[in-house]
Amino acid sequence: MSNNDDVILLVEDDRVDIMTVQRALKKIEVSNPLYVARTGVEALGMLRGDGFPRIEPMPSLILLDLNLPKMGGIEFLKELRADPQLNSLQVIVLTSSNEPSDRAAAFKYEVDDYIVKPHSFDEFSNAMSIILADWSGGTP
Repeated sequence: MSNNDDVILLVEDDRVDIMTVQRALKKIEVSNPLYVARTGVEALGMLRGDGFPRIEPMPSLILLDLNLPKMGGIEFLKELRADPQLNSLQVIVLTSSNEPSDRAAAFKYEVDDYIVKPHSFDEFSNAMSIILADWSGGTP
């Protein structure tokens, strides 16, 4: 799967969804450090060490919701891909949006995958298991 030292950054504003991700990771026995940012602005700050403590080491996986306050997920992706220090980070969109326009916009910014959040916890755990099985667990 992945090296247990590889850091995961979850960019999600919904408390229930944050807890669901944490529970799913525990259920599938992923013990990697998990950082949570509630907005795109906060996530960029954590990645850059700008106004927030910098995440060290740099996350090797970002799980990104698209519907975020202050800076939406697509805007976050645009900023991330424009930053030479951050543009190679692996990003998987984990969102409730099944809109083709959102999916197209996300892939325009070279996301690694686009997962629509399942409704049941078991389906969510299975989705997380599949995501992390494909996760290379290393930055290029």
